[in-house]
Amino acid sequence: MKSPLFVLLFLCSLLFGLSRNGIAQYLLIPMDQVQTNHLKSYGLIFNALKNGQTAQWLLNYRGGSFLIASSESVRRDALIKGVFIEDISNAKAAAITAEIERADVNMAVVPLEKAPRIAVYTPQQALPWDDAVTLALTYAEVPYDKVWDREVLQGQLSKYDWLHLHHEDFTGQYGKFYAGYGNMPWYIKQVREMEAEARSLGFSKVSQLKSAVAQTLKNYIFNGGFLFSMCSGTDSFDIALSAVGLDIVGVPYDGDAVDPEVQQKINFESTLAFENFTLITDPMIYEYADIDVPPEAIDNEQLDFFTLFDFSAKYDPVPTMLTQNHVSSVKGFFGQTTAFQKDKVKDSVVILAEKPGKQEVKYVHGNYGKGTFTFYAGHDPEDYKHRVDDPPTDLDLHRSSPGYRLILNNILFPAAKKKEKKT
Repeated sequence: MKSPLFVLLFLCSLLFGLSRNGIAQYLLIPMDQVQTNHLKSYGLIFNALKNGQTAQWLLNYRGGSFLIASSESVRRDALIKGVFIEDISNAKAAAITAEIERADVNMAVVPLEKAPRIAVYTPQQALPWDDAVTLALTYAEVPYDKVWDREVLQGQLSKYDWLHLHHEDFTGQYGKFYAGYGNMPWYIKQVREMEAEARSLGFSKVSQLKSAVAQTLKNYIFNGGFLFSMCSGTDSFDIALSAVGLDIVGVPYDGDAVDPEVQQKINFESTLAFENFTLITDPMIYEYADIDVPPEAIDNEQLDFFTLFDFSAKYDPVPTMLTQNHVSSVKGFFGQTTAFQKDKVKDSVVILAEKPGKQEVKYVHGNYGKGTFTFYAGHDPEDYKHRVDDPPTDLDLHRSSPGYRLILNNILFPAAKKKEKKT
């Protein structure tokens, strides 16, 4: 059941468009404060692209709005999803484009041509609410496939343009939950299943399997893939890349000790985003390395915000797309990896968001080969201190979540028409 306010806005926009223009030729999906469901707006555009239509992403125009040719299918989908649209004429669309393309404004028009093929690296038995990205994709009604270790190692990633890594531990330490949950039935079951999977794929240790997966994922990016990750799927991925062929896993995880010289042997040239970090190999400490900003360093919830950088829409369209929002300051949220220490981020990496006055980076992006990677720290943008066994987040209560918008920006930027960067 749609709210009376939404129905009123929808009917008013329809009547306004028809009364002034006869038949509206375009639909504007505004992404500023008037939008009634920001998150499903992404699904509206994604599925229109999937059905063969094209669209335009109006960067920095009314919160990063979308413009698409008017059609009954899009109009109907907007009504079903509760997405507010505005009917506009050819003349109005041309005026908007002319305004955006003025040299003195920080806006740009980016054509969206084809919906990317999406996969999520996650166990088949995982539920949508186990991970913020699968929750966002499900809520926005964006279709995706699941892939896991076997599919990755068998070369199936070549079928996909965009890949998300759920909050995985690529070091093979089962999330370092041993100290707090080592005796829990779910933890014991997970260890058994992962050990059996490793053996079935020809590896004697889970850490060796995850290392091989991490290297395959890195090659996926190099060959043109777009990779997005959150929480522990960010720093544990880079740590695994830095320690290929090394034993960084303690006795509780693989039955033998860590290489005593592992810190001297790790290779920062093999990582994508982070460098000069120190591993934390103690199995009783709930951290992989000193990349993560520890929770005790974070201010209280009321003061915990991070700020999005303002990029040049005309000259740097990719970081501009990734930071589109109706607000510039977004509330923080915890995770096993809550934020990145700024001095551990490589100079080649673009910082998209950080905490003002602190050395805490929340959101980064970089290029590798023909592809890109984007890391977003934290677990759930609408569950400040997400705990094991917390109830699922209901995104219908957070339809305009700025934190979740950042996730969904990532699924659309691969759809953009490629053009040469001007800087």
